[in-house]
Amino acid sequence: MKILVINGPNLGLLGVREPEIYGRTGLPALEARLRAVAAESGVEVEFFQSNHEGAIVDRIDAILTGSPVDGIVINPAAYTHTSVAIADALRAVRVPAVEVHISHIAAREEFRHQSLTAPACIGMIAGFGLDGYEYALRHLVKSAARS
Repeated sequence: MKILVINGPNLGLLGVREPEIYGRTGLPALEARLRAVAAESGVEVEFFQSNHEGAIVDRIDAILTGSPVDGIVINPAAYTHTSVAIADALRAVRVPAVEVHISHIAAREEFRHQSLTAPACIGMIAGFGLDGYEYALRHLVKSAARS
């Protein structure tokens, strides 16, 4: 089993950007943590981060054209609220995806309350900090074991 973890714009700055909201742990440390969880679960994990919407869409599309995965953990970041393209790509690949947000988006500015991408996912985890990524990864592994 292989899980793709996608992080959208500005998430490459984790640990530096607004640490009062996103914490002080950087993206490399998050990826190392998820690699450890994946290893204990016997799954492979791949990471992708981009500040560019089209690159995210291209990586999702690649699932159908030679880079398959069994599940997706995605934090579309700001594209959550604007990207019909990412939502359409998630629907097109028909791979279970879980949307993750470090902060509790429904408790933030009003424009963050609506996710255009969440309806293309099997669920959303928000407000649990970086733990949300682990919860999403574990859920995908557990769901695959049941099917």
